[in-house]
Amino acid sequence: MSSPVFRDAVGEERLRRLDSHYLTVRNLLLARQSGTLGLIPALASEYAWVRDNVYCSAAIWALALAYRRIDDDKGRTYELEQSAVKCMRGILFCYMRQSHKVERFKALQSYKDSLHCRFHYITGDAGSDDAEYGHLQIDATSLFLLFLSQMTTSGLQIIYTMDEVNFIQNLVYYVERAYRTPDYGMWERGSKDNNNTRELHASSIGMAKAALEVINGLDLFGSQGSVSSTVYVDSDAHNRNRMILGSLLPRESSSKETDAGLLAITGYPAFAVDDKEQRNRTVECIMAKLKGEYGLKRFLRDGQFTALEDKSRKYYEPAELRQFDGIECEWPIFFIYLMLDALFSGDKRMAEEYHSKLQNLMLSSPCGQLPRYFMVPVFAVEEEKKCPGTQPLVPDTEQGVFIWGTSLYVIACLLSDELVTVGELDPLERHIEPMFRTHSVKQHSSLKTARSDVIVQVALIAESSRLQASMAMYGIEMQTLHQVEPIHVQSPTSLIELYSKLGVNMKLGLSGRPCRPVGTLGTSKVYRIMGRTVAFYPIILDQTDFYMSHDMSLLLHNIRSTINFIHENWNMQGRPTVVLLLRENTLRGAHFSEALELMAELKRGECSGARVRLGRLQPMVSASCIEHLDFIVEQDPDLATSFRIEMDAPPLAVQRSRSSIAGLLEQHLSTEEMSRRESVVTFSEEEASSWPTDWLVQQLHNLSSIQGRLTVLKVLYSREGGDFCAGEGSVLDGIETLYRDAGDSRKWKCVRLAASLLQKLVDSLAPAISTMLVCGKQVTLGVPGFEEHVISAPIGPFEIKDIMYKKVQPHSVYEAVLQQELVIFLSSYISSYPQIFQGMLRIRIGWILQAMKNELHERNKLAELESLSPNDIKTLLHEVVNPAEAEQRERSWLQKRQLSGALNKVPPGFYDKVYAVLEKTKRIKVAGNTLEQHPLIYDMARGDMTFALKVEETLKDVSSPEYRQIVVEVLTVIFVVLERNSELEFHQGVDLNELISSAVELFLSENLEFRHVSKAEGLKIFFNIPPFNRCGTTSYLARVISNKLLVGGVRVDPATECSVQ
Repeated sequence: MSSPVFRDAVGEERLRRLDSHYLTVRNLLLARQSGTLGLIPALASEYAWVRDNVYCSAAIWALALAYRRIDDDKGRTYELEQSAVKCMRGILFCYMRQSHKVERFKALQSYKDSLHCRFHYITGDAGSDDAEYGHLQIDATSLFLLFLSQMTTSGLQIIYTMDEVNFIQNLVYYVERAYRTPDYGMWERGSKDNNNTRELHASSIGMAKAALEVINGLDLFGSQGSVSSTVYVDSDAHNRNRMILGSLLPRESSSKETDAGLLAITGYPAFAVDDKEQRNRTVECIMAKLKGEYGLKRFLRDGQFTALEDKSRKYYEPAELRQFDGIECEWPIFFIYLMLDALFSGDKRMAEEYHSKLQNLMLSSPCGQLPRYFMVPVFAVEEEKKCPGTQPLVPDTEQGVFIWGTSLYVIACLLSDELVTVGELDPLERHIEPMFRTHSVKQHSSLKTARSDVIVQVALIAESSRLQASMAMYGIEMQTLHQVEPIHVQSPTSLIELYSKLGVNMKLGLSGRPCRPVGTLGTSKVYRIMGRTVAFYPIILDQTDFYMSHDMSLLLHNIRSTINFIHENWNMQGRPTVVLLLRENTLRGAHFSEALELMAELKRGECSGARVRLGRLQPMVSASCIEHLDFIVEQDPDLATSFRIEMDAPPLAVQRSRSSIAGLLEQHLSTEEMSRRESVVTFSEEEASSWPTDWLVQQLHNLSSIQGRLTVLKVLYSREGGDFCAGEGSVLDGIETLYRDAGDSRKWKCVRLAASLLQKLVDSLAPAISTMLVCGKQVTLGVPGFEEHVISAPIGPFEIKDIMYKKVQPHSVYEAVLQQELVIFLSSYISSYPQIFQGMLRIRIGWILQAMKNELHERNKLAELESLSPNDIKTLLHEVVNPAEAEQRERSWLQKRQLSGALNKVPPGFYDKVYAVLEKTKRIKVAGNTLEQHPLIYDMARGDMTFALKVEETLKDVSSPEYRQIVVEVLTVIFVVLERNSELEFHQGVDLNELISSAVELFLSENLEFRHVSKAEGLKIFFNIPPFNRCGTTSYLARVISNKLLVGGVRVDPATECSVQ
């Protein structure tokens, strides 16, 4: 239906209003638009900010949409449309000049390689050096992609060539890892402390999520394009952004409990928060903490543009934030966001209320336009701090016209005056609840919110006819690779290779999609590639992956988890289709009955609470989610040719590992039975190290056991290097062969040794660490007693590999891979059971591993952790981190403290208690580290996450878990003593090591049987006594603390009586 035409008196009035808005846009935006690039600079600058210009082009486009609705528009529709296009293309041109940065950023996500956030509005030159400015702003680039999609859908032609299509595809790669890319955020300063620290920002992740949703499957050439001009989005990357956004909100980042910038993702333009309850909770938090009479504060203790800010310095000094408390500037632009949100939701009363506020604020502005912010004048600062909200604020007079705010205000007024509709401004239906969006404008695949009624289609594929026949005996129907024709079943690594050609452009120096694994959602689609139908089995079944796929019990658990994950997170049209390619060597062994149980569940139509449909693959295709990848014909003819040859060849059985399969399935050979077939190793690694190299090479041919040959190869690797020729191949080749053989025979100690020597890395390690970080945790990797590496921001696989094999492996060859297993398992547990990890701010992987060794040793003195299967490791880990659910056994107090200390657990309110202690002492010393009163309590408020992190940083060098737990106890006792005796405080500082040492000495002196024990033994005895009784640790610690307060360095108010209770 065509838009109505303005007529008569009503039409004349609307036309008058429209022309009034046109004059505003012409005078404030178009008059300043560059004649070359189309960029619009800030009034007091020669530079144009990307974010400002996207909103400017949005306002110009919105006005063009309004003019489309009248007959005689005097050519303004075309003028405005082309002005908007020119502005967007100006940003694109500046971005494309930095394509080399995009290419580097895809690999490392380094802030040094980020696209610039501002450019010279005439020349397009970069605004400043990489190190001089907070350029990494994922939200700005995502905003550009969001409006590019909206404008293209409305009919504007912004993208002209395939070079530009390829660049936009690479911009998708640039923003799709927002969930693990700390940036400087919307305000270009990073953390609240303004000390050049980047953080994960919910506003950036939310904008990236919205951009990925709207651009996926969009033809950038509009109705004139084809599959070649279509943009593709990694559905798993989108899902990670969605999940991590949900984990962060209502917080903005670790340093900001909320931020007014979140309004851009809870409402217009992103509408990125799918959960209505979470969206409302986030907005309520913003309004409760940030709303003022003149607008909203950006965030608490925001010092920018305040009267007390030292503008000669780029960064703040420690303890400087506290002076901005209560005098933050108030920004009227957020009233516009709230007005727009009300207009899009149909709340006209609320929209009019904010409109009235904005009009009053404009009347108080010297330029008659909406000022950038209102500030507390310098002469009123002290009074405002004493009585918040009592002093009048003054508008910004230095910045001139605020084009970001002006643009949003134009859009809001056009909606309020009913000159455009929400549907015209949002043709991609972002403002509609996700489940009700029609996606009618899409030509290809699209992302939407997950549905609870998803049915997961599962097809069982046997690697051989023998396996098929064996399973048929148990009533399980399978197909072979021959029987699924004409559908081709491929490894997920083939899909990685295909996607690597997407976006390749040699002229721009762009290589296409980085070689990242394709996740579970990606392999649950059915693909059409050059006329062929192709299905890919999930990466958990790919035996080129980490060795954990060889553990049948764990694999079965992962299959269940995968199906449940798909059911909970599927967000595409059509049903997910999971192809389970099953191998003989995987099903062989003691866990065969578990495999049968899983298949029986699938046959019954339910698996881990998910609805499933088990059947033949061919009938499932029609109901599946179909993705077309025909772009490879044009992008890479050579790959297309090789793909055709591969697809046209007769299907082959999956390659078996180099070790033979021992017997038929019915034999169910167990790991123990296969192990007995090997010869016993009669020499140690130390002995082998003394043998000459020639003798070691000869032993490789004489030995039949995996363990013996691997021991020899390890010595050769250490002595001669991995490329040394050892018989038929290099040392590394030999280790790789034994790695596979050991995996097939489930010799876990050998598998882990080989994996460590080969420097294997779990593909999903980086996302797992990111998951823990956004759940409010820090992660440390390292061997206890040696240097630990603290991870407080997401890092890439290369950095993780560096830590594992340069800092962990030199001290423990097995822990380099065991710690990877723990990261994967802990990430899953934190997501599923967050309550277990309350009180654990820092996850110390090495200490948890040590606690597991201790636990295993208590159960079986001869057991080795590295010999357990991955599933047994997972079970033991769960029992260690959640002892309440594990089978209870009597633990000594030493063991309890060792466990609590290893888990880094603290009691509720612990960090607030430390804050209270620090208020009454100049410093707290422990293990060579110091927690200084100044600037911490001046720079951080009680309850701040950053203060808790400082406390953990101070405790990081405590030598053992049990000692750490005593440190937690002594700090708690100090708090109680000071709370009950408020007139007391430590004059100089408190040394926790000294207090603990004094408490131990006091304990030993009063217990004569322990007087002659060593200091180390005395500590052990002290740590083994209970805390709460007349002769417990708390009693001795309290006495020592009281003596310290009353005897040395205590300051007492003379007007009060000091009595330690």
